Amino acid sequence: MFEIADMHCDTISALYNFGRPEDTLRKNNFHIDLERLKKAGYILQTFALFQDISKEDNPYDYAKKLLGLYKEEIGKNLDLVTPVLYKEDIDGLKENKKIGALLTLEEGEACEGSIDKLHEFYNNGVRLITLTWNNPNSLGFPNKFDESVGTFVPDTENGLTSFGIDFIKELENLGILIDVSHLSDKGFYDVYENSKVPFIASHSNARALSPVPRNLTDDMIKKIADRGGVIGLNFCGDFVDLNSGFASAKGLAKHAKYLVGKGGIESVGLGSDFDGIPNTLEIDNCIKMPLLFDALKKEGFGEDEIEKIAGKNVLRVFREILPSKPEK
Repeated sequence: MFEIADMHCDTISALYNFGRPEDTLRKNNFHIDLERLKKAGYILQTFALFQDISKEDNPYDYAKKLLGLYKEEIGKNLDLVTPVLYKEDIDGLKENKKIGALLTLEEGEACEGSIDKLHEFYNNGVRLITLTWNNPNSLGFPNKFDESVGTFVPDTENGLTSFGIDFIKELENLGILIDVSHLSDKGFYDVYENSKVPFIASHSNARALSPVPRNLTDDMIKKIADRGGVIGLNFCGDFVDLNSGFASAKGLAKHAKYLVGKGGIESVGLGSDFDGIPNTLEIDNCIKMPLLFDALKKEGFGEDEIEKIAGKNVLRVFREILPSKPEK
């Protein structure tokens, strides 16, 4: 069984918005719950506090509500899960035999243009921030929606704001991972030019194989790899195969092969986007992850290479970026 580390899911938001009274983080009918993560061999799962700011008047307040649910659910399940805040927590995951839970923001506007609010989220455990979702915010721009074609198209003109540049520099200082998934093409290069440490695309595939702007160009793949970052395979059907809209294990393995061909074996990990994507999936919950590993074998990957994609690459980058535990 491979140790799995997944850089993105929306399970907390799914529980908050769509959960039945009996649904919990421990057990539910979504793509992910703690019992299935444990059974499948997960060593780490990030949990995003996701929001669509076009629907929220107060992004900070909404994120705090999601944060409250996350803390409540983690607190009830400490027999299965342990929060990951520091480098040392990554090293301790094998020893304590619990699933590491790393908290993320999927929408930097949760901080509402405030470094003080960023520090507050850091103090509450946030260790990865997806700078934008699909709306412009105080940090920068996503790829833009073209009404004439009814879809997103690359934006090579609008990137990070001046505050966004200051923001990513503070993320570096704090030890919070910078995530460029959802960011515009221009924003991607602004991150590359204004940061020094490895950054990630937590849930993005190869644009050459499925031409949606949420996927990465060959040059982006190379730049993430050259910086020492990692790209998380996204299971969303359109991002795997725009023609069919279906995410097969074989299709995901082909993206992995392409990404490795451009960026090297150290640059690819997992970023399923479970509980945030339509259920046009062959791997339609976390317990079916072996289907991906079998498909990777058929694409010619060896055991050591699959171990890196399954979790080792993600753990390496997280261990590098996360802050050290303060001395008592």
